[in-house]
Amino acid sequence: MQEKMMRIALDEAEHCGEDVPVGAVVVRDGEVIASAHNRREADCDPFAHAELLAMRQACQKLGTRRLKGCTLYVTLEPCPMCAGALVMAGIDRCVFGAYDPRQGCCGSVYDLPHDPAFYHRTQCEGGVLEEQCAGLLQRFFAQRRK
Repeated sequence: MQEKMMRIALDEAEHCGEDVPVGAVVVRDGEVIASAHNRREADCDPFAHAELLAMRQACQKLGTRRLKGCTLYVTLEPCPMCAGALVMAGIDRCVFGAYDPRQGCCGSVYDLPHDPAFYHRTQCEGGVLEEQCAGLLQRFFAQRRK
């Protein structure tokens, strides 16, 4: 199921246009309840990360601010802002594709979802379809450098 959901997140990332191609889906009981892609450039909004948009959509659909019982699948390891949002939303699990050695906060640079200073812990797992997720980002940045 992890690979299936990550493929949906990858499909979502393909819609990013000029934005860094990151896609995210929120799943509960095996059903996708929300999906989004980065819209920072499109919306002129530094907060329009795929993870935040998908979690906001899921909260609205479920009518709650807590995403207990949900898993977030995202193509790139969450940044500090998004890792904090995982904790604040009370999401159970985050599964990501590519690791982010510069800004990743679900184990690479820092492990915010497991910091004992916070009440909630989010289980995180990286490397699902890592090559495909990293490849999408590499192609995007190679194209930008041209």
